[in-house]
Amino acid sequence: MVHPMTSIHPDARIHPSVEIGPFVTIHGDVEIGEGTVIHSNVTIMDGARIGKNVTIYPGAVISGAPQDLKFAGEVTTAIIGDGTTIRECVTIHRGTASKGKTIVGSNCLIMAYCHVAHDCCVGNNVIMSNAVQMAGEVIVDDFAVIGGGALIHQFCHIGPHVMLQGGAHVNKDIPPFVKAGREPIAYCGINSIGLRRRGFSNDDIRDIQETYRYLYLSGLNNSDAIERIEAELPATKERDEIILFVRNSKRGILRGYV
Repeated sequence: MVHPMTSIHPDARIHPSVEIGPFVTIHGDVEIGEGTVIHSNVTIMDGARIGKNVTIYPGAVISGAPQDLKFAGEVTTAIIGDGTTIRECVTIHRGTASKGKTIVGSNCLIMAYCHVAHDCCVGNNVIMSNAVQMAGEVIVDDFAVIGGGALIHQFCHIGPHVMLQGGAHVNKDIPPFVKAGREPIAYCGINSIGLRRRGFSNDDIRDIQETYRYLYLSGLNNSDAIERIEAELPATKERDEIILFVRNSKRGILRGYV
């Protein structure tokens, strides 16, 4: 299952079922789980923790040293969840002392030429289209879909079930369940098609739309809008998730319609 023209450090912990193509380099402090397939010309560096049934395509570099001048060689990791696909020439850097680890969750699709920087945390079932570039300590929640060529500023937070336009320049947090696009980036409504595909009911979607009507279409600032939401809308899991996201946003959420 291992091509003879590979370089594997004897300390690497690799399940016997793993398939490894030619010209792969695997460093010593590496763990690779059952059923994973590593195609040719992949480099897996110290700190990589790769789960089960992951597929990594040619040219990818996993757990490279952070591009952060504060990094002093501390022992950190890059974690890849089960069932994730990493396409050609993706780079995923390991963490720094800030968080200690970079995480890409399970069942993600990370398309060609994407970059996931140090200390990022990407959730489960995330799709990142070609050439998405994420700066350090970005958070992307479950089921987000990020269009090709998007540029995401450090420390930004993209909520669950977000649909982000390709080529977007993201410098604010993007709250759950929305579509974000235009130039400069703005709220473009609810990701209703994606939500229906993932089992949200019409009532759920209507409640989410009503919550965002207060936040983006009422003319109120965020604090006043949240007060009105809590006073006038019934509590639901989705309503409360939106409120919590907005309250916890450190960079502020993206703007509404222009």
